[in-house]
Amino acid sequence: MTESITSQYTRRQVAAIVDHTLLKPEATRADADATVAEAAELGVAAVCLSPSMLPIDTGHQATCVVAGFPSGKHHSLVKAAEARLAVDSGAHEIDMVIDVGAAVAGHYDEIFADVLTVREAVGPEVVLKVIIESAALLEFSGPDCVTQVCVKAAAAGASMVKTSTGFHPSGGASVEAVRLMRAAVPGRVGIKASGGIRTAEFAAELIAAGATRLGLSGTRAVLDGFDDV
Repeated sequence: MTESITSQYTRRQVAAIVDHTLLKPEATRADADATVAEAAELGVAAVCLSPSMLPIDTGHQATCVVAGFPSGKHHSLVKAAEARLAVDSGAHEIDMVIDVGAAVAGHYDEIFADVLTVREAVGPEVVLKVIIESAALLEFSGPDCVTQVCVKAAAAGASMVKTSTGFHPSGGASVEAVRLMRAAVPGRVGIKASGGIRTAEFAAELIAAGATRLGLSGTRAVLDGFDDV
């Protein structure tokens, strides 16, 4: 079964949907430069970095930057300003974090307003990924919360909904969450799975469940689990 699920995708296909990620607080500018170089070698879709690393030339890979990271407890206007500054400094994609507490409390209109504020700040052309911390929502509120948050994020202009920051103690991506998220939003809205994806098998399971982008820090190890052709 393991062989069959990884054999459904080639290394190149998987690389083309990967955000090669460096978000450790202790990361240096030299680390960011090394991540960019590795991203080019691996042929991934984008490089995901902290906003302090801008400006940076990521070459053929898109530049992805986080906003409101990792807690999401920033005021919406602060997230919007951070995202706008990142775009003005060369970012092509923004991964923003929602207020998880608002979601758990069922204040879904606040999620809508939060995402809409950032969308309006960055404009319609920027890829906006909305991090919902799906593991936390499932733990503290349940599946319907994941669904409602995704619906509101999509309505507010999210290009993708994303499982996790990778920093929350509740955990990262799961097949259950990706399936819920895929069912909640129309096909034009992507699903980014991130957090705890360390094997090719798990990556393949998430893609099969509906993930259209993967956030990976250990990208090479995951890609090595897929065949070249």
